[in-house]
Amino acid sequence: MALTELQLALALVCLLVAPLAAAGLLLINTGLGRSRNAAHAAISALCAASAAGCAYFVLGHTLQGAIGQPVRALSINGHAWDFAGAMAPFLMRLPASGSYTSLTALMGMESVALASLIPLGGGGERWRLGAICASAACLGAITFPLYAHWTWGGGWLRNLGYRDVGGSGTIHVVGGMTALAVAWLLGPRRGKYSSDGMPMAVPGHNIVLVLLGCLLAGAGWLGLNCAGAVLFGSAQPERLPLVAINTILGGASAALASAGVTRARFGRPDASLAANGWIGGLVSISAGCAILPPAAAALAGAISGALVVFSVELLELRFEIDDPGGSVSVHAISGCWGLVAAGLLGRDPIGQETLFGQLVGVATLFGFILPLSWGLNAGLDRFLTMRAAPEGERQGMDLYELGAGAYPDFITHTDDFLQR
Repeated sequence: MALTELQLALALVCLLVAPLAAAGLLLINTGLGRSRNAAHAAISALCAASAAGCAYFVLGHTLQGAIGQPVRALSINGHAWDFAGAMAPFLMRLPASGSYTSLTALMGMESVALASLIPLGGGGERWRLGAICASAACLGAITFPLYAHWTWGGGWLRNLGYRDVGGSGTIHVVGGMTALAVAWLLGPRRGKYSSDGMPMAVPGHNIVLVLLGCLLAGAGWLGLNCAGAVLFGSAQPERLPLVAINTILGGASAALASAGVTRARFGRPDASLAANGWIGGLVSISAGCAILPPAAAALAGAISGALVVFSVELLELRFEIDDPGGSVSVHAISGCWGLVAAGLLGRDPIGQETLFGQLVGVATLFGFILPLSWGLNAGLDRFLTMRAAPEGERQGMDLYELGAGAYPDFITHTDDFLQR
């Protein structure tokens, strides 16, 4: 793809800010868990991002490829189906001159690291560290790069008019589907459901960490969306302020909508759900951040914020899916809505119809990525037990797997004496 030197330079600067999104998710997952699992949640994020990034380096970038680079294709009824990239492994022969291909590799590595943190919210407080690393490696080597090739690498979804410059589907729904598969396989935490099947509230230990994580994530999202708009949407420099405005509007309107819905339903706004709404709004706006008018961005974010609240309740009550960090609702559900919103409300400057491509992309995420994620993690579970022993959950993952707590001198775990 032919981009000017100014566009490439702007993309590089934005990508230097993007890792703040991963730092934000680390703090959110840590704060939404109980104090006896805080250190484990933080080190899990670091290890998962590292494992996913290294797997992407070994194989993932090969499968993702880049626009204009060699591909692997199947011939079906005389038509070539471009299903994967065919670049050299280990980032060999990658241009070191700040080229388009090298910048897409950098964004891919940062994106897969961010995606690997999303399942940690679904498997929180019961997922063993070794299994986390193995799952993240599968995500970085197989699941993410395949879908990223179809959307960012010039594959068949992009050719259908699919638009997802910031990664609503490519990063967040892929990560959210993995979170759903992991939560299914692990089952609920001890004490989450009573004998009659009613979910019990398990509040996070530090909402301040969660809200600080929201602010850090917002800064990282600005970089990620702006870089994606340039690299995958060919956005000109003068369009980047609109991308930033839409990103902020998406998160802000979603946070207010979540706070308003919880205020109306429960009598008081819920801080943790408002925080999840903020992230859900950022997720939903990522797909169409370069093609949505500001009013449409605010509307899309507000709908996402309300969806997060109802989705969290639906998953817990109806499907008994224990998702401590709200990853499925925040990333998978909001991401799917964001893809549809980009097709419904977006104004594609290229003039192509996008809604059909967006719907096909959502169907592919449910019909292929979710079964693939479940199959990979179920296979891992046969050789590397994913769930911690009951003693680990009772004692806390900090002491059980790390041998030390995050707050050894300040926290008394009174709920230890209340569990059966």
